[in-house]
Order: sequence, then structure tokens, then C-alpha cells
Amino acid sequence: MTAGSGSAILDDLRARGLIQDMTDEAALRTRLDEGPITLYCGFDPTADSLHIGNLVPLLVLRRFQEFGHRPVALAGGATGMVGDPSGRSDERNLLDSDTLANNLAAIRDQLALIVDVNDAGLLVDNREWTVGLGVLDFLRDVGKHVTVNTMLAKESIKSRLDGEHGISFTEFSYMLLQANDYVELFDRHGCELQVGGSDQWGNITAGIDMIRRRHHAHAHGLTMPLVTRSDGAKFGKTADGAVWLSGDRTLPYEFHQYFLRTDDRDVERFLLQLTLLPVARVAEVMAEHNAAPESRTAQGVLADEVTALFTARQR
Repeated sequence: MTAGSGSAILDDLRARGLIQDMTDEAALRTRLDEGPITLYCGFDPTADSLHIGNLVPLLVLRRFQEFGHRPVALAGGATGMVGDPSGRSDERNLLDSDTLANNLAAIRDQLALIVDVNDAGLLVDNREWTVGLGVLDFLRDVGKHVTVNTMLAKESIKSRLDGEHGISFTEFSYMLLQANDYVELFDRHGCELQVGGSDQWGNITAGIDMIRRRHHAHAHGLTMPLVTRSDGAKFGKTADGAVWLSGDRTLPYEFHQYFLRTDDRDVERFLLQLTLLPVARVAEVMAEHNAAPESRTAQGVLADEVTALFTARQR
């Protein structure tokens, strides 16, 4: 991919169908045109591997990096102990310390495969600023800046309150922890943009509001659509369970086969969103594919490109 600068990254993301919500597109474009921006996305270690549902936000960090911006991949050692209620109908099981540490080490290695930490990118763990934070300090410095009314209005909270299982105070507090992460990264690394899946919109805007209240400063947020399949099946799921980025959990052959079986209705979108191929190259692949759909050329390119992101460097 040819590196660009400024707000050209937003044009690339829009061409790929990777923009769901933005806080203020005009303001973000102005900021990006002023020079490189530091942005972040968080990944909680709920398992000892990321899965292919994590690919879109992870690759968005890489796309920003290739356009000259500075990505921060956050491994949620602290938030992983709590569990994000977004997009879930029930409570996550809490992990013990040993399991969490093992998971954290594994996903940090996977994040480093995509975000080049030797080229201005960063890997951070939110335990760094959370573990020593006492409950009274948290209530005073974080909790007082967010009203319960605001939290209850967030879709991730409302859906759980309306559900059968409700929501525990532990998961209810997750939004505050993530908001505080954004403030800490703003303070420590000048981070001005948080990206994530569309289910993270409430958490992201909570962080933006906390930065405004605590520092009287402006920050930005951007979310991507969650990946879906046209046939109604859940993306990243097979009869044997999730498709993992780890070659130990999902064999490279099985990983490759999953993408080879992509429906024709999905293959162009997946090429745009799940690979690093330039938009123009995807158009060329699709033109060749459409000339002879029975050859499944696009599926072959998709499977090769996605598999190469991880397996080549895990061997």
C-alpha cells in the first residue's frame, strides 16, 4: 500500500466500507491534515488468542500507520479482568490471574504482528495505570466526571438492563475503565483518536467526554461496522467454534479453507476490509473474478492474503 498523509486515510476507510460512526468528520479531517495523529484501539485478553472478528480494528490501526499516523495497540490486562458488556446478553466469566497473564502474553505477540512497534507504533497494557489505582481515587478522579444518567443512556448498558440477566456493577463499571484508558493515553502519549467496532461507540464517547471534562480538550472517535456474512451465519464461526488467529488453535490449513469458502456476495467486502490490498488492486481482483466466477479467483486471493498476515510469521 502506498503511504499517504493527512485525512486521506478517511477516504481509504470509507472506500472500504469501514466507517460506521465518527464524532465530527470535519473536525477530524482538519486535525489529520495538520499532521500525524496518535490513535488507539483496545483488545481484551479474554482468550489466549485473538479471533478473526478482531481483524478489522487491528488492521485499521495498521492502515493508519501506513498513512503516517501513530497507532497504539492496547492489551487490556486490567479491563480483561472485568469484562466488557458490549454486544453480550450475559456476564463474562472472570479469569484467574494465571490465565489472564497467559492470554495477555499471547495476544500481545499477535498485536505486534500487525502494528509495527519498531516504526513509531506502541503496545501498552492498561494495568500500568490501573493496578495501583485505589477505589477512592477511582471514584473521585474518574467516577465524578460521568453521570449515571449518561451511562444508562448508552446502548451497551440499556440492552443489558432490558435483558433477562441484567448487568452486574462490575460490568457496569467497565465503561468508566475504558474511558479512563483514553484519558491516560491522552495524557501519556497525546492520543487524540480512539477506534473500535460499532459496539464500542458508547465506551468511546464516554472517554471523549471525560477528556473534555478533565482537560477541556477535544478528542475524536471512529467506529467500524461489525463484520457479518450474507448467508446469515455468524462471521468467524464454524461447526468447531471460533476461527482463531493462533496457528495452534486454528491450523493454518483450516484458517485458509475458511476464507476459501467465502460466499461470492461477501468476497469483495472481505478483500477490502480484511486484507492490506489497495482498493484499486481489489477492483482488479474482482474484475478477474467476475469474468470467470467459477474459478473463485477472489476467494483464493482473500485466503492467501489473510492467512499470510499471521501464519508466515508464526512458523
